Amino acid sequence: MNELDELPVAQLALPDVLHALSDPTRLAVLAQLERNGELPCGALDVRVAKSTLSQHLRVLREAGVTRTRPDGNVRYLSVRRGELDHAFPGLLDAVLSACSPAR
Repeated sequence: MNELDELPVAQLALPDVLHALSDPTRLAVLAQLERNGELPCGALDVRVAKSTLSQHLRVLREAGVTRTRPDGNVRYLSVRRGELDHAFPGLLDAVLSACSPAR
């Protein structure tokens, strides 16, 4: 899969999405994107090495959870909210509410 290829909605697989959402760092990325909308990769507030973050972002992208939009040498990330809600209604809301600090 090319770096910026997007998985078609028909190919979203629940096990892949659940795996992508099973890591605390990836959940933190998802929560930041949900809270702030589209963000450049460098604006993510996570405490991991840049190479580790790249791997986490790859897992999210390849599972179809996030979209990556290039703009020059900057990559912007966003959640594929509409597609995920269509394929798995209520999943993102359940996951995000379960991991929110206000719980």
